[in-house]
Amino acid sequence: MLTVLDTNILVSAALKPESDLGGVLEQVLLRQAPIHVCPSILAEYHEVLHRPKFRPKGLPPRWLPRLIQVAFHEPEPSPWPHQGPDPDDLVFLALAKAAGAALVTGNLAHYPEDIRDGVVVLSPADYLRSSQAH
Repeated sequence: MLTVLDTNILVSAALKPESDLGGVLEQVLLRQAPIHVCPSILAEYHEVLHRPKFRPKGLPPRWLPRLIQVAFHEPEPSPWPHQGPDPDDLVFLALAKAAGAALVTGNLAHYPEDIRDGVVVLSPADYLRSSQAH
């Protein structure tokens, strides 16, 4: 399953590697789950994972360069045509739509059904269940 990972997945996977989020990340790093990124998503990953408040917790994670290496690098998608709770999150929907990918997020409330425009949005647990079914 092609995927786009919301930044909260990377933060949570780094903080709780034994969780479902860590399982999602493991599939990505082992190239069992292709992920797509674009310049603005890469910039957000870098900015968030390098925040000083996370340094005492071991971030940025050592696996971040590998994640960036194995990802499919796409051009910046067209702006998302709908408004959402967090305008910064709309690029994740736009890239998922452009790449034909599912969006995996730990914050489903940021992606209400009425703005998804056909993009499949999954929690980490739902993503792991669907990937094990394939």
